[in-house]
Amino acid sequence: MEIGSSPIGSCSKEHQKIYQEWFSFADSDGDGRITGSDAIKFFAMSNLSRQDLKPVWAIADSKRQGYLGLIEFITSMQLLSLAQAGHEITHDILNSNVDFQNLKPPVMEGLDKLLSKKKHSSKSSDADANGEEFYANDDDCYFWFFVMHLLISSDTGSSQPQSSPSAAWFSTKSSKKVSMSAVTSIIDGLKKLYIQKLKPLEVTYRFNDFVSPLLTNSDFDAKPMVMLLGQYSTGKTTFIKHLLQSSYPGKLSLLLYFPLGAHIGPEPTTDRFVVVMSGPDERSIPGNTVAVQADMPFSGLTTFGTAFLSKFECSQMPHSLLEHITFVDTPGVLSGEKQRTQRAYDFTGVTSWFAAKCDLILLLFDPHKLDVSDEFKRVISSLRGHDDKIRVVLNKADQVDTQQLMRVYGALMWSLGKVLNTPEVSRVYIGSFNDKPVNEAATGPIGKELFEREQEDLLSDLKDIPKKACDRRINEFVKRARAAKIHAYIISHLKKEMPAMIGKAKTQQRLIDNLADEFGKVQREHHLPPGDFPNVEQFKEVLSGYNFDKFEKLKPKMIQSVDDMLGYGIPDLLKNFRNPYD
Repeated sequence: MEIGSSPIGSCSKEHQKIYQEWFSFADSDGDGRITGSDAIKFFAMSNLSRQDLKPVWAIADSKRQGYLGLIEFITSMQLLSLAQAGHEITHDILNSNVDFQNLKPPVMEGLDKLLSKKKHSSKSSDADANGEEFYANDDDCYFWFFVMHLLISSDTGSSQPQSSPSAAWFSTKSSKKVSMSAVTSIIDGLKKLYIQKLKPLEVTYRFNDFVSPLLTNSDFDAKPMVMLLGQYSTGKTTFIKHLLQSSYPGKLSLLLYFPLGAHIGPEPTTDRFVVVMSGPDERSIPGNTVAVQADMPFSGLTTFGTAFLSKFECSQMPHSLLEHITFVDTPGVLSGEKQRTQRAYDFTGVTSWFAAKCDLILLLFDPHKLDVSDEFKRVISSLRGHDDKIRVVLNKADQVDTQQLMRVYGALMWSLGKVLNTPEVSRVYIGSFNDKPVNEAATGPIGKELFEREQEDLLSDLKDIPKKACDRRINEFVKRARAAKIHAYIISHLKKEMPAMIGKAKTQQRLIDNLADEFGKVQREHHLPPGDFPNVEQFKEVLSGYNFDKFEKLKPKMIQSVDDMLGYGIPDLLKNFRNPYD
């Protein structure tokens, strides 16, 4: 089954009309979302028990958004219909043989009377306002409204309000309070907590200059991202093409250097960072343009300068998979003599920036390119703190026979063991991820079966990304909050160590030279885990451009505010948007 696709949620044109009307009625706030409280009132008309309704919400709200859009609402209605028919509602029902397309809507007791009252009320008000009544007699009216609704909500794969209550939060002063009633989902709640609790700390201690740019609205609303890393010609671009079953815009631009019909050999290698995402039509957007678009989460890349932005682009195309996942294709990591050629931008810094934003990082290897170059070591080291996102893919494995594959796998694990520097063994997927059939002559029937199973496992991993996106957002938000706290302790400590009058320059240089010792003092004073501290050498580089005297002293109230957010704010948020039938 295609990633992100499911028979559930699809229905006939006639049923779409019914569900759209029900959705509009159940949406009490008129914001295009059905919250847990709305669902309790509406679902009660099905006369099913809370125990029966609990899995219905859990499956419909599989992304844990805390609300249902139109598509999720249709899913919930279909599940209600199955529950009324006596079916047990479990996640396995998604793979059952039920004909969701023609499944009749559930029986909702008393709903018809409520709808007729609402229609009568709306007709009366329309007549008073316009002097005449308007009736939508066109049978296709609801259908086209449904299509437009899907187009509007294609950015998130679910129904979204045209103007979210949180849209203006990032343009207001951080001191302005946003009430919990304005929060309609977990993501909206995280935005609220960031603006009120975390952002003031980041701004005060210049967290955006040292660690990560300040978050924007688009950073919270962005689709899950998957980044592919590897040396040249390990199959990164082909892997994306294999999943999309087509080339993305800009992919074949380098073919223009070859006369038509005269290109022989492998396809040109990607020489830039390319973000492949959903869009209304096929087009390629230059990096400088992408970085200034407010609706895209890439404004932080401007810190890497024009040299990088000229090697960055966004490739958009309409595709069902891209409505759920965004891919980041990267240039090949340099190896051998090529490593002596310096890039015009901070390649390791860029990969580290994307790693923080991504939900999954795939390290691709070729059976004939198992060496981990110096640049690749630096890149992997920059992924520190994101180990849970890393997956290893041994691609083009059908180019060697079964005996050689065993040796290659062992050599790969040995090479990775020296670089990743962790006692846990990383998950390695073995396969040949391209559109060509597996070379069974080389691998044998056992190898072919292995590749098929491995490919299924990797695709399952990718399928789970949209469902786990909300949990990942929370996880990354908590990590950022802890990093900001430690950063505040470090900056305020350096400020405290500066003399009042004489010897400021010498003291500042001494602090920079002995930064590792200063980190140790901060760690012991505040009882912080040493593994959460930033890289000493990288921190030194940034510190050299600042005057410590202008740093802020420690503000305990700000620290306490972030502690309260971690201890109470986020747990309360998760509690408010849990399954309403728990």
